Amino acid sequence: MASSNSTQQDVNKPAKRKPVFTKVDQLKPGTNGHTLVAKVLSSDTVVHKPRPSSAHNIKPTVIAECLIGDDTGTIIFTARNEQGNQPTVDLMKAGSTVILRNAKIDMFKGSMRLAVDKWGRVEVTEPADFVVKEDNNLSLVEYELVNVVEE
Repeated sequence: MASSNSTQQDVNKPAKRKPVFTKVDQLKPGTNGHTLVAKVLSSDTVVHKPRPSSAHNIKPTVIAECLIGDDTGTIIFTARNEQGNQPTVDLMKAGSTVILRNAKIDMFKGSMRLAVDKWGRVEVTEPADFVVKEDNNLSLVEYELVNVVEE
């Protein structure tokens, strides 16, 4: 009886969408839901805050800025230790190839940063066979918010 019930549930579930892979040069400010394959070029820890002594069982906050890219360009990815079971900071090693799922664009001081929140995933995958285009760094482009008033 239980097997027919689970089959019934499988029929009613919506089919999962196939991921649409995005290239780095297609990323725009304020967008989200990106899935992309990228190589990690560098990873630098920018924040490493130990927790107060009263919270000794909580892991310290670690944030790393990683330069990642594909064959169309590069962008800075902000890795945090609070993402998922395995800290993203540990996965982002220079030379590795990663798949970012459900990534979003955050703005930091007018420039784009790629990030993954609690709904996204970072997975290490097989080495990719593309050469990273390092002369197109999207994080070096500065954006300014302009309000248009229509009269």
